[in-house]
Amino acid sequence: MAWLAQAMVLAWVGLPGGLSAQETTAAAVESLEFAELEFRHSEAERYRVEPGVEVFFFENHSLPLVSVFARFRGGPSYFSREEHGATTAVPMLLRSGGTVDLSPDSVDQILEFYAAETTFGGGGPSSFSSFNALTRYLDEVLEIWGSLLRDPAFDPTRVEVWRGQQLDRASRQSEIPGQLATSRFNNLMFGDHPVGWELRPEDLDPEDLAPDVLLSVHRRIFCWGNLTLGVTGDVTWNDMRPKLERMLDGWPPCDADLEAPAPPTFSVEPGVYVVPRALEQSTIIMGKPSDVRLADNEDYYAAVIGNSILGGSGLTSRLARRVRNEEGLAYAVGSVWTMPQRSRGIIGATTQTKSESTVEVIRLIADVLGEVATVPLDDAEVRVAVDRIANGFVFNFETPSQIVFRQMLNHTQNLPRDWLERFLAGVQRVTTADVHEVLRETLPPNGLDDMVILIVGDPARFDPGLESLGPVRMLEEDRAAPRP
Repeated sequence: MAWLAQAMVLAWVGLPGGLSAQETTAAAVESLEFAELEFRHSEAERYRVEPGVEVFFFENHSLPLVSVFARFRGGPSYFSREEHGATTAVPMLLRSGGTVDLSPDSVDQILEFYAAETTFGGGGPSSFSSFNALTRYLDEVLEIWGSLLRDPAFDPTRVEVWRGQQLDRASRQSEIPGQLATSRFNNLMFGDHPVGWELRPEDLDPEDLAPDVLLSVHRRIFCWGNLTLGVTGDVTWNDMRPKLERMLDGWPPCDADLEAPAPPTFSVEPGVYVVPRALEQSTIIMGKPSDVRLADNEDYYAAVIGNSILGGSGLTSRLARRVRNEEGLAYAVGSVWTMPQRSRGIIGATTQTKSESTVEVIRLIADVLGEVATVPLDDAEVRVAVDRIANGFVFNFETPSQIVFRQMLNHTQNLPRDWLERFLAGVQRVTTADVHEVLRETLPPNGLDDMVILIVGDPARFDPGLESLGPVRMLEEDRAAPRP
C-alpha cells in the first residue's frame, strides 16, 4: 500500500497550485498583522462598611444565588506551639459546634432547610469561611452564618468527635508515604517554626481543647479588625450593605494586633535523610533554601518562568522529560519553588520511584538542576513557558467568585491594587538571560551541593551509591509497611 500513498502524494503535488499554492497560503497567513491583545479582567468593586470592614463586591444576576466570603488575619502561624491544637481546631469547629443560641443539631437543620452550602477552614496565617445560598434566603443564612463566626458555642461533644478524628489521622500519618515525607522534610527544613509544625497527639490533650482555650483563640482571630469580606451574586450593593452592617453590629473589635512570626532559619545540615519503611517505592523530596521572594521585581518573575521550565509544567518540563519520558523511572516528578513575601523559600524537586532506582533518580534530578544552572536556556523554551503562564492567566478570572476571592487574597497579603496587571506584565518581560541568571544564582552547579534529600523507603533495596550523595542519617527506626 506504500506505492498507493506515494502515488497519491505525487498526484497532489502535480495538481495545479499543489505545493506552490500551499506555500503561498502559508506565507499569506504569516504576513497577517493584528493589534496586540490587551489583557483586561473584570474587577470587584471595593467598599467599606461599619465598623470599618473592607468588602469586595461583584454584582452578578445570572443565577438567583449569592456567595459571601470571609477571610481573617490569624491562624496557627500567629500563635505559640502550645496553642497549635486550639488554633487548628477553632476554624474547623465553628460549623459543627453550634452557637450560643442554637445547638449543633439546630444549625444543621436550619442550613439544610435553606439548602445553604458553607465552608470553614484555616491554616498558616489566616482563617476563612464562606456560604452560598438562594437569594430569597440570603437574610436568614447570613444571620446564622454570622452567628457561627461571632458567637460559637464549641459544643463539648462535637469537640470530642473532632479530637478523635484528628488523633486517628495523626496516628495514620506515618502510614501514608507522601504525607510522611512532606511532614519530615518540613520539620527538617523549618525546625521549630510554624511552617514546620504538624498536629501531634500531644497537641490534642483535652485541656488543650478546653472551652476557655478555644474561646480565647477565637476572640483573638475572629474580631472585625482582622476581617475582610467578599460578596458576589444576585444582589445589589444598596441591598447588601445594610445586611452586612446588621450582621456586623456588635461584633467585637480586636484587643490587640497579632504579631507575625519571625522568619524561619534554615539550620539543617545538607545531606541524605532516610525514614526507613518496608516499601516497594521510595518517596523523595530534595531541596535547599532560596532567596527569591514574592515581589514586583525581575528575579521573582524570572523564577516563576524558571520553575515552569524546571518541573512545574507537567510532562513538558525538564524533569519530567528526563526522569519519566526518557528513563521511565517515575510516573510523576516535579519541581518545588516556594517564594514567600517576607522570608526565604525552598527550591527543589519531588518524585516517587521503585526502591532499586532511588539513587539513580536522585542523580538524574541533580543532573537536571545542575544543567539549568550552568547551561544557557533555549529562547524558544523560555518563550513557550512565558506564553503558557500568560495565556493561562485568564483562567484565574472565569467566575465572579474567583475574581472576588483573588482580590481579597491580594488585599490581605498587602499586595498592590494593580498586582494582577503587574504580574502579567512582569512575566511577559522575562528574558532568557533573566531566567538563566536566577537559576544560576539559586541552584548549585552539580545539583547536589547544599541539598537536603529526604527519602521514605527501604534502604536495604536502594541501588548502590547512597553515600555518594552526601552524609546519610537515619531519622527513625523501621516500622511495619504502611497501608496501600
